[in-house]
Amino acid sequence: MSLAPVSDVDLYTESARIDPYGIYAELRALGPVVYLTRHDLYALPRYDEVRAASMDWKTFSSARGVFVDPGVNARLEGITLCSDPPEHTAMRSVLGRPLRPDRMRELTPRIEAEADRIVERLVGRGRFEVVTELAEYLPMTVVSDLVGLPDHGREKMLEWAAAIWDTQGPADDRAAAAGPAVEEFMRFAMHDAVPGRIEPGGWAAQLYEAADRGEIPRDKCPVMMLDYVTPSLDTTIIAITNAVALFARNPDQWELLRADRSLIPHAMNESLRLETPAPQFSRVLTEDHEIGGVPLAAGSRVALLYASANRDERHYPDPERFDITRRPSDHLAFGRGEHVCVGMHLARLEMSALLERLADRVDGFEIIEHRPLINNGLRGLDRLEVAIEHTRPRETAIEPVRPRTS
Repeated sequence: MSLAPVSDVDLYTESARIDPYGIYAELRALGPVVYLTRHDLYALPRYDEVRAASMDWKTFSSARGVFVDPGVNARLEGITLCSDPPEHTAMRSVLGRPLRPDRMRELTPRIEAEADRIVERLVGRGRFEVVTELAEYLPMTVVSDLVGLPDHGREKMLEWAAAIWDTQGPADDRAAAAGPAVEEFMRFAMHDAVPGRIEPGGWAAQLYEAADRGEIPRDKCPVMMLDYVTPSLDTTIIAITNAVALFARNPDQWELLRADRSLIPHAMNESLRLETPAPQFSRVLTEDHEIGGVPLAAGSRVALLYASANRDERHYPDPERFDITRRPSDHLAFGRGEHVCVGMHLARLEMSALLERLADRVDGFEIIEHRPLINNGLRGLDRLEVAIEHTRPRETAIEPVRPRTS
């Protein structure tokens, strides 16, 4: 028998998907590891344990899936997210090439030009819907083009990505409803997103080129498309939306950012810490292991609750407060270790470009309407309509040249 405290909380009810933070606080108070009876897995709700598990892939394995439902885990074994080194290392090396920092520097002018274009358009109206009109713009305008999928695939990317995330919880109604869209994506990846139908030189084409060189098995290419479709879209869209919502609710922090643009990287980290788009993944223990004095048996499935760890009062003072001077670069929203988010440099580039330009043009945001996203693998907003308090460009960015006096 495990010595872990036990909880019957359900992390996948609609109310828990909207606001899980009370549940997370209860779990953190229970201990460093808690057995969740409803899902037959152990949960790590505190920062130190989640970080340590993230860094120890040999003990906390991803090779048997990283989700909740055993059937989904069995079907997805072997994809990049659900693999360990050396297979994971080989696939990640190929996936990460177009996402390296040097490639991001090459992409920066294009991202910034598109950010200029969309911010100029939206602030001129004085009111806009953040998710569809702002946050989706860069991923759908730039990233979908870079992946190089056929047009009918690009049109479905958001639908497919949301469905794939919905399969990451238990076998509930949301997961069942997502099934047809997931199957549609897999058929597309197998039969349409293939050489001859994808853009030469695009990220998808580069997967097949690597397979031709013998770097990865060719049959891995279709499922590796998941790594470009899901992390490149929803998590970034949610992160951008969350940042705007947080600044709207904390106008003093927006004023700080407008006054000091060097705070943008810290603002992004603080936003990701406080509102983590992908709240959890799971691992399977490869050997008997002790966590916080609690012995766990090999084969146990353990959920890493990143969103809870990012609000752990043992690690972050006053963790519920949005404070862009906090500088929480050690947050866990991108994961850590072998499975750290391969697209985090792209996500940071997109967020930074938009925040920089919004800070140039917007004095403040007022939330007109918001609607939560209900998804088994993601947490954020499905709709966020804001009014802009002022759209006049700041005139203090460049000091006027004054004539010299004798």
